[in-house]
Formats: sequence, structure tokens, C-alpha cells
Amino acid sequence: MKVMQLAAPGGFEHLKLVDLPAPAAPAAGEIQVRIHASSLNYHDLGVVRRPGAAADGRIPMADGAGLVTAVGAGVTEFAVGDAVVSTFFPQWLSGRHVPSDFQLVPGDGVDGFAREQVNLPATSFTHAPKGWSHAEAATLTTAGLTAWRALVVDGHLKAGDTVLVLGTGGVSIFALQMAKSMGATVIATTSSAAKAEQLKALGADLVINYKDQPEWGDAVLAATGGRGADIVVEVGGPGTLPQSIRACAVGGHIALIGVLTGFAGAVPTVEMMRKQQTLKGLIVGSREQQQDMVRALENFGWKPVIDSRYPLEQMVAAFEHQAAGKHFGKICLEY
Repeated sequence: MKVMQLAAPGGFEHLKLVDLPAPAAPAAGEIQVRIHASSLNYHDLGVVRRPGAAADGRIPMADGAGLVTAVGAGVTEFAVGDAVVSTFFPQWLSGRHVPSDFQLVPGDGVDGFAREQVNLPATSFTHAPKGWSHAEAATLTTAGLTAWRALVVDGHLKAGDTVLVLGTGGVSIFALQMAKSMGATVIATTSSAAKAEQLKALGADLVINYKDQPEWGDAVLAATGGRGADIVVEVGGPGTLPQSIRACAVGGHIALIGVLTGFAGAVPTVEMMRKQQTLKGLIVGSREQQQDMVRALENFGWKPVIDSRYPLEQMVAAFEHQAAGKHFGKICLEY
């Protein structure tokens, strides 16, 4: 089978396409999946590009979607021919005892889905939404579930809420689509006039250009009559968090997801305390939360936004496109 492997010490130049033996029959409790698609996330980019981030020979990619080709003894949840999608934390099935590291995350602590076949415990996958392509389903493992948890699980989104999303990456676009489907008003930020039009076409009620309005937190307050956003999907990190706190409503919720602007910075704690906001960090979600999301997505009338598609052997080109930051939505690999 075709496999992309990352040699030490990492970096795009050390990603190589190799041929490895296909797995044998799955063991008891396992399923065998023919992987057909993956999608790129900021986490994957960091693993591949950062020196020493992964073990020598690591197979990257946390997201994987495909078809079940064999089932091991005792497996009843899946059958041959089922369309499935991987989970980010295979060991986190449900509950509040969340993982705090990436030791068992595919494509990071263990081998991921940049390969054509894999045998894994059945609990490492869920069913994919009915009617979705493999590429569409592959966008759910990381970006889709992160947006779902931010809005629904932690943010307790309800119709009539106002949601603020930052930028046009996979999580933000998912959050926009999900929030609109659930009856929310959505405000989005971008620095591109072209992307602003794309955001409006997806349903954004207001788009703020953060280059033209660097104090965009005040712009959100002005647009909402001084109330602010009930939920902020914060993907920027320290460089954007002060404005997100400004934009967030009294008693509002900020889902801290990303570190695009760095790993540490000043926080306006007095403003946050005065407004009695909730700031909660999150990393993707559990298998149970993914199952809930899949059931919901089957009732929505939209599909993920896919910016571009690459074959497995062009993974480096896909990552270079991602690193350039000009994409809108998800970048996928198909194989």
C-alpha cells in the first residue's frame, strides 16, 4: 500500500511516499478500513514542519475517512462496506476525563491516516454522515468536531444567539455553517474583501475586516447594540484574545481553540471578570460527541467547504498551500 512517511528531524523535505505491506486480517475488536481521504489541520502542519515533533518514520494525518473492508471477531457496530471516519482521541470515548496530551493521537503520537489501509479498534472510528463523500467526512475528525464542541457541547448554543467566528479556516467555517443551521446570528472577521463575500454567501450576517478595523471587538459591540457575541470561537490565541473578550457579551462564552498568533500573551483579566465571561480551552472532542455531531449533520442541508484536493503523493504541495494561508475552508487529500 502507498504510505507517506515523515523522516527525522521533520520538515517538508523529509516527507516521502513509500510502499509498505498491507495489513493482515483485523484482530478481535478491530476493523480494517480502506482510507480514501484525509484533511489538513493546523495541528498536522505543526507535526510535519516543526523539527523533532514526531518520531522517525511517523505516518502523519489525524483525519481519515474510508470504507470498512473487514471486521474482526466481536465487532457488531460496523459491517463491510460501511463509510467511517476516524476519531482524534481514540481512547476518549465519552465523559469528562479528557486527554491532555497527544500521545495517542493519530499522526502525532502514533501513526496516522496518510496510508491506504489500516487495522484499528472499532472504537477508533464512527460512522460517517450518510450521503457525504470521503473527503467531506474526513473534515470532521478535527475541525468539524472542534466547532461542534465549541458551539453545542461547551457553548450551549441556542436559536437567537450571536456567534463570532474569526477568519476562514476549517473550524471557523464549520462554526459559521453549524451556527446558522441552529438559528444563530453569525459575525465573522477576515482581512480579505474576496473572502468577506464568500463568508456572506455562506450566511454570515456581518463581516468585519480586521485590518480596516483593528479594534474589531468594538465593531462587534456596535453591531449588536452594545450586547456583544454570546459565543466567540477564538482560533487566534494571544494576539486576538483581548479583542475577543471585548467582543464577547456579559456572561458570554469564549471557546479557546487556536494558537495561530502564538503560545502566550497578556489577558485583560479585569474586563473578563467584570463581564463574567467563561473562557474554556478545548482540543477536539470525544467519540460520543462525534457520534452526536454526525447524527445532527445528517439533518442539515449543507456540506463542508473544501478549498482544494490533492492526491496523497502531493501532500507537500497541499501543506505548502495551507501554510500560505490563502485557502478558504478545508484542504483535502484523496487516495
